[in-house]
Amino acid sequence: MTAQTHKKAKALKPTSQRPAKALCSECGLCDTYYVHYVKEACAFINQQISTLEEQTHGRSRDLDAPDDVYFGVHQSMMAARKTEPIEGAQWTGMVSSIAIEMLNRGMVEGVVCVQNTKEDRFGPMPVIARTPEDILAARVNKPTLSPNLSVLEQIEQSGMKRLLVIGVGCQIQALRAVEKELGLEKLYVLGTPCVDNVTRAGLQKFLDTTSRSPSTVVYYEFMQDFKVHFKHEDGSTETVPFFGLKTNQLKDVFAPSCMSCFDYVNSLADLVVGYMGAPFGWQWTVVRNDTGQEMLNLIADQIETQPVNSVGDRHQAVQQSIPAYDKGVTLPMWAAKLMGVFIERIGPKGLEYARFSIDSHFTRNYLYVKRNYPEKLEAHVPAFAKKIVSQYKLPQ
Repeated sequence: MTAQTHKKAKALKPTSQRPAKALCSECGLCDTYYVHYVKEACAFINQQISTLEEQTHGRSRDLDAPDDVYFGVHQSMMAARKTEPIEGAQWTGMVSSIAIEMLNRGMVEGVVCVQNTKEDRFGPMPVIARTPEDILAARVNKPTLSPNLSVLEQIEQSGMKRLLVIGVGCQIQALRAVEKELGLEKLYVLGTPCVDNVTRAGLQKFLDTTSRSPSTVVYYEFMQDFKVHFKHEDGSTETVPFFGLKTNQLKDVFAPSCMSCFDYVNSLADLVVGYMGAPFGWQWTVVRNDTGQEMLNLIADQIETQPVNSVGDRHQAVQQSIPAYDKGVTLPMWAAKLMGVFIERIGPKGLEYARFSIDSHFTRNYLYVKRNYPEKLEAHVPAFAKKIVSQYKLPQ
C-alpha cells in the first residue's frame, strides 16, 4: 500500500458491517481505519498463511517435514515452566513474565494484551499495557472472541515505535498483513494456541451445561489429561472428562470463525506458549524465529525446561471422534470417566496429544467449511491442513 492510500484510509470510519460476515472472528481490525485493508488482511476472506510465514520467518513450512506440517515454522520446541509461578496466572505465568521483562528493559513501549471489564471477568477489554501492573491485570485467558486489534489506532496516535502484541491466530494473521502500515520500528509477537472460542452468550451456555458452579469459575482449560479443568473462586479445581461434555447441546456454540480456522498453533507469532504439546503442568513452547528466541532468553533464569516427547498413536482415536462429534454423541458421565481413565493411560501424550487435538479440529473444521462454504473450501484450507485431513475418512 502507498502512503497516500493509507492516508485516505485514515479518513474512513469504522463500520458495523463486517466484510467476513458470519465468519468474522471480531479481531478488532474492522473497528479501526485499518478496515481499509480488511479484504487482504482478514484470515477468513484471504487465507495467506504461507505468504505471511515467508514475510515473518523467512520461509514457509516444509510440507515434507512432519513437524513443520503440524506445528509450523520453528527453530525449537520444548516444555517449560516457571520455577516460581505467578500467583493467579492460568499456567505458570511465562507469557506475563516475558511481557514484563520486555517493558522493564525498555525493549518495548507498550504491550497489547487483554484485561477484563469491571462488570465481567470473562468480558475482554483490549488495552495497551504500559506498566507491569497493567500486564498482571491481563493474566488469565478470556475464552471469548476478543477485538485485540481495536487498539491499533491508539498505537499510531501515541507515537509508539516498539511494541509487543499478545494474541491468537486470527488476530495475528491480520496484524502481520498490516504490519508494514503501522509505522513501527520493531514489532514482537507472543502468541498462544487457540481453538473453539465462543461469544459471551456461548461461553455462558458452556459453563451452565458443564460446570457444577458456573458463577464461580475463574478460568478453565482443556488439558492434556483429556479433562476440562475449572478453577473456582475458592481455589478449588473441578474436572470434567472431555467425553462427558454435552456435545448434543454444545455442538453449535462455537463461533463460525473458529469452526473454519486452521491456525490452531498460531503460525505467525515469533514465540508461542501454550499447553497442548507438553506434559501436564508444563507449557509447550515454540520458538519460531530469532526474535522469538530473543524473547524467551529474557526469562531463561526464571524457567526450567525439558525436551518435548511423543508417545502413543492418535489415529484411531481421531477417526472414532469424527462421527461421534458429527452426530453429537454424549456419553453418560460414568462411561465418560471410564473412557477418560483408559485413554489417559494408553492414549497419545506430548506432541502426539497435540497432533490428536489438531487432527480432531482440522477434520471437524474441514467438514464445516465443505458443508457451509463449499465455494471457499479450496482457497481457504491451507495445504498443510489438507495434508493432515487427508489421513482420515470423512463423512459426506
